Amino acid sequence: MTTDCQTGQHAHHDVYAAQCPCRAMLDLLANKWSALAIGALEGGPQRFGALQRLLQGVSPKVLTQTLRRLEDTGLVDRTIYPAVPLHVEYALTDLGHGAAVPLRLLRTWVEENLDNATSGPRNQETGPTVAK
Repeated sequence: MTTDCQTGQHAHHDVYAAQCPCRAMLDLLANKWSALAIGALEGGPQRFGALQRLLQGVSPKVLTQTLRRLEDTGLVDRTIYPAVPLHVEYALTDLGHGAAVPLRLLRTWVEENLDNATSGPRNQETGPTVAK
């Protein structure tokens, strides 16, 4: 499906086209840490430390890079509160809330179907299907 390009870079957005700039957004949203950070922010603004605790296994460096990319693309807002110590909160923008909907569906699907996807008989016993 193509959509008219509002950036003026080309006539239509087409995620299957190699040069379409929407591929960068798809790459960002398909990233594990981006998808999880957006999900963690659905409940409201969070501080960096709280996000790091929610996203078990993410390093501070990777979380910082992820939040910067989300902020740069307009999915997340960063608010700095002038206090001692400095207080920074991250929150989803309207665009981020829009992206959160399909990502939530994807996370739910993964949680509900993981056992079927990894323990099915085809995966363990028969291997790939060979056409005759």
